[in-house]
Amino acid sequence: MTIREFKMPDVGEGLTEAEILKWYVQPGDTVTDGQVVCEVETAKAAVELPIPFDGVVHALLFEEGVTVDVGQVIISVQTGAGAATAEQAPVQEAAPAAAAAAAAPAQEPAAAARQPVLVGYGVSTASTKRRPRKAAGTAAQNGSAAPAAVAAAPAAQAVPAAPVAPAAPVVPAQQNGNGQSAEGRPLAKPPVRKLAKDLGIDLASVVATGDGGVVTREDVHAAAAAALAPQTVAAPAAVTVAAPVAASAPVQAPVAAATAERETRVPVKGVRKVTAQAMVGSAFTAPHVTEFITFDVTRTMKLVQELKADPDLAGLRINPLLLIAKAVLVAIRRNPDVNASWDEAAQEIVLKHYVNLGIAAATPRGLIVPNIKDAHAKTLPELSEALSSLVSTARDGKTSPADMQNGTITITNVGVFGVDTGTPILNPGESAILAVGAIKLQPWVHKGKVKARQVTTLALSFDHRLIDGELGSRFLADIAAVLEHPRRLITWS
Repeated sequence: MTIREFKMPDVGEGLTEAEILKWYVQPGDTVTDGQVVCEVETAKAAVELPIPFDGVVHALLFEEGVTVDVGQVIISVQTGAGAATAEQAPVQEAAPAAAAAAAAPAQEPAAAARQPVLVGYGVSTASTKRRPRKAAGTAAQNGSAAPAAVAAAPAAQAVPAAPVAPAAPVVPAQQNGNGQSAEGRPLAKPPVRKLAKDLGIDLASVVATGDGGVVTREDVHAAAAAALAPQTVAAPAAVTVAAPVAASAPVQAPVAAATAERETRVPVKGVRKVTAQAMVGSAFTAPHVTEFITFDVTRTMKLVQELKADPDLAGLRINPLLLIAKAVLVAIRRNPDVNASWDEAAQEIVLKHYVNLGIAAATPRGLIVPNIKDAHAKTLPELSEALSSLVSTARDGKTSPADMQNGTITITNVGVFGVDTGTPILNPGESAILAVGAIKLQPWVHKGKVKARQVTTLALSFDHRLIDGELGSRFLADIAAVLEHPRRLITWS
């Protein structure tokens, strides 16, 4: 039997870490080359990771929600003939074998060298770095016994018979009756330790209810609820009555306690973290200028309805954003100098002869800006298909890092939230960003009379190193002119 390890790859051009969002396999599952085993979130996007070999899952080394450095082992797989044998062998025989391995670690030094220690703490060679004050003997004990417990866990879950229970003798050797390790440290996984730290709960005072005396999230929440009880209930008798309720519903009570907190800290990571850093860098690097224009888009809104009824466009998503995107492309053709970037190292302006049109999208993981490659060369139906695909992919959290690179100009539609306008911040490396406000029925002077017309406001922010006031004004005015008289989509193309 051979144990092969799969390390966290660099999935995003030099990114150093990724968060494990979801595991699609569990220990004991059979995997094949190319099968997706987990989904991770990098600083740019959510990515599914395929396993590069066949075998049986031996261990998952990190829990969901844990951020892992690139290069760390995240899953181990049994490969070769040993994997097939282990899969076909009865569970009753596998459990005693795991117990024997735990009782005699000295007979299998190779297994101890490659097995992980506590889940979430990497491999055994890394334990001395994380806990330098531990004695060498204790470190060796943890490095040999804990992996045996991990290996025996699937067998213990599969066979609930009485003889299987003693198959993991490592539990009494590693902890006492209070759910603590031999050194007095409570047993808990890294996410649970972080939760306890955030709530100000001492793990040593928490009653552990998890398997093997491990402290769970529910235990920490229950301890937090108990800590708040004296502040909310005056009579001691009332506390006694409330205790059974908390014990009978350990999940609901912590939720109520958590809502009573005056502050909640949300870790900033993944896409949201990089977006924040990029916006700060853009705001204080590129000199922003923002201009506004308010105009009548009644004709464009009528054209949208006509295009929806056109049988040649059946099945395509036709909306105002599609025509706004087309208007931007027409305006770029009339003002090509706006489509540029700034090369800080060379102190040069780089003119782009292509348009990768970015569309800002709000997703559950934060704001992302995927772009439509070579949007300038697409017809209206092709642009509609590209927009629909971009939006649906972003909502599903499947946008790839490549889809968010090399953008030139971005559109952000704040009007869908009922907002009239704003002063958007440039996407780093781009020359301009257009904010589209809500389209509303308003009184407007049309042909010398005040009438109810569809009116909107556009806001254009641009990098003043690349675009001066005249060029920016002409570009914005051209976008508005196309949308006010959409026949210019033809005459100006």
